[in-house]
Amino acid sequence: MHDIEPYYKWKAYYDAAEDKKSPFYGREYSEFTFTNKVYNYFIHPQWDSIGSQTLYAKCLFVDYDDGYAVIELIGEWNDCLNNDIMYLKRHFVDSLIHHSINKFIIACDNVLNFHGSDNSYYEEWWDDVKDEGGWICLINTLDHVLDEMEKTYIQYYCQIGETLSDINWRKKHPKELLQEINGIFARSIKQIR
Repeated sequence: MHDIEPYYKWKAYYDAAEDKKSPFYGREYSEFTFTNKVYNYFIHPQWDSIGSQTLYAKCLFVDYDDGYAVIELIGEWNDCLNNDIMYLKRHFVDSLIHHSINKFIIACDNVLNFHGSDNSYYEEWWDDVKDEGGWICLINTLDHVLDEMEKTYIQYYCQIGETLSDINWRKKHPKELLQEINGIFARSIKQIR
């Protein structure tokens, strides 16, 4: 796991360490000193700690004008033992919501397992963004992770599913990714009608 870096090709567009509104403002990163672990496995030092012992994040892009953020996660998302959703919400997401971010694209390509608990923090997050036309979207979840998420019923608060599980987001500009997600949502609404 130590060689899995957060996606870095959008750094020309946004760097959380240079964004005064970011909870990671002013952070300095090492390329060589490995300190964070998921269980006994070191992870790349570019990942940001959110307080969890098993889940780490990287804020890849924020657009305050359009009100959206792209966040990449790595590790085991364990709400059952570690209450990881609380750490994600309180130590990271709440700061973005405070600055009018209401659309969240969460890249879960490197989330290896999910262990659910209750869904109260997901409901709170949804309540924080829905009135402003916002949403929470989890993309590229592994099949077994998606199955566990659905057993916890977070699909009532987060957009998840097969149509969001195969998005080649790394080859896109962040605005193109937002347009693609909005397009998927628009097609889903048409199919329901």
